[in-house]
Amino acid sequence: VDNAGDFVLSPSYVCFLRYLVAEAVLLGGKNAAIAGTVVAVPTLVACRVLPWAKHNLNYTAQALIISAACIAGFFITADKTILRNARQNTIGRIDKST
Repeated sequence: VDNAGDFVLSPSYVCFLRYLVAEAVLLGGKNAAIAGTVVAVPTLVACRVLPWAKHNLNYTAQALIISAACIAGFFITADKTILRNARQNTIGRIDKST
């Protein structure tokens, strides 16, 4: 049996990792709320004012447009936060080894 992939993380490091994930979720949620608001206003106004949008965009289409912006905002921000933290963690490990 090859146990080369088995490793044990210290409880403090696990707590640190949970903090990093919680930070990414929090920032992603904030950005999703902002993106949803920024997209919702012009979408809803356009569906009330523009004849093409009024005719072609029903409530489901409006909800999909707004939710797509929220989802994209969340995942882009969360991904950037996780990558930033991973980069800082890697740089910290390199600095400790030299």
